[in-house]
Amino acid sequence: MRTLRYREALREAMIEEMERDDRVFLMGEEVGHYQGAYKVSEGMLEKFGERRVIDTPIAESGFAGIGVGAAMVGLRPIIEFMTWNFSAVAFDQILNSAAKIRQMSGGQFSCPIVFRGPNASAKQVGSQHSHAMEHFYAHVPGLKVLAPSFPADVKGLMKAAIRDDNPVLFMESETLYSVKGEVPDNLEPMEIGKANVVREGTDCTIVTYSRMTHVSLEVAEELAKEGISVEVVDLRSLRPLDEETVIRSVKKTHRCVVVHEGWPYGGVGAEVSDRVQRLAFDYLDAPILRVTNLDVPMPYNAKLEQHVMPNKERVLATVKRAVSRGRS
Repeated sequence: MRTLRYREALREAMIEEMERDDRVFLMGEEVGHYQGAYKVSEGMLEKFGERRVIDTPIAESGFAGIGVGAAMVGLRPIIEFMTWNFSAVAFDQILNSAAKIRQMSGGQFSCPIVFRGPNASAKQVGSQHSHAMEHFYAHVPGLKVLAPSFPADVKGLMKAAIRDDNPVLFMESETLYSVKGEVPDNLEPMEIGKANVVREGTDCTIVTYSRMTHVSLEVAEELAKEGISVEVVDLRSLRPLDEETVIRSVKKTHRCVVVHEGWPYGGVGAEVSDRVQRLAFDYLDAPILRVTNLDVPMPYNAKLEQHVMPNKERVLATVKRAVSRGRS
C-alpha cells in the first residue's frame, strides 16, 4: 500500500497499461513536451516517445476524430481534453462516431477509446470553463461515464477503462489532482458500474461523486457531532449507474440527498432521484432533496462563484431538512 496523489495514480494507470499493451497511446494538447497541463503525463514522453505520447494542435474535433478512427482499426487511444469544457467542439465525434459505431456497423467495428481530462469547476476560470459536462454525455447510449473521487479508484477505473472495448469518458477534477490517498500495490482493474459506500450511516443517504464526495464526507463528520448519522454513497460510475447500492442504502436510512456540481435541470441528480422514488418510494420518510449549482452561468467573481457552487453549508442545511422530516 502506497500514498499517491490523484494525478500520480492516474499517471501510473496509463503507464502500466501502455507497458502491458503497445496498442495504447496518449494524445492531446500539451501531453508530451509540456508534461501535461496539470502534469498528469509528466515523464511519459521520455518513457514512450513521440509515437505513443502525441502532442496535438488546438483542434479537439480533429484529434478526437483521429482517436476514434484509430480505435476502430484496433488501437486503444487515450484522448486528453485539457478540460472537458473544450470537448464541446468535439461533441459530434463523441456522440455520433464513438458512441454509435458499434451499433451502426452491426458489431463489425468497436471503439475502445478513453476520453479523459478535468471536469466541472476549478477556481475563477469563468462561465465558459466551469461546465460539469458529465450530464451531457451520461445521456448518450453507447458511452460509459466515470467520475472517481479517490486515487485508488482513479487508478483501478482508468485501467478498466483502457481495457474496455467501448468508449469510456473519464471525468477527473482539477481540484482533486493533488489529493492524496492510499493505493494498493499491484492494483487490478476495478469493475465499471459499481458504487462504493465510503461512510456508513443510518439517518440519511448522501449520493454523490467526484469532488462532492469529499464535501459530503466533511458534512457527515460534522453532523456526527450532532448525533446525525449520514451514509455517503460515492457513485464512481454515472453510466452505468449502480442503482442497487443506492437503493439498498436508501432502504436502510429512509432519506436521500443527492449532491453534485452542474445545473439542477436534467442532471445526474435528477436521474438518481427518479430511480430512488420509483424503486424505494415506500421506504422514504422524506422527499428526495438535491444540492447542485445554482441555475445560472458560473460567475468569475470568487465570492459569487462560491455562492453558486454546492458547498458544505448548503449540504449541511439540506441533510438537516431531510432528517427533520418524519422525526417525532
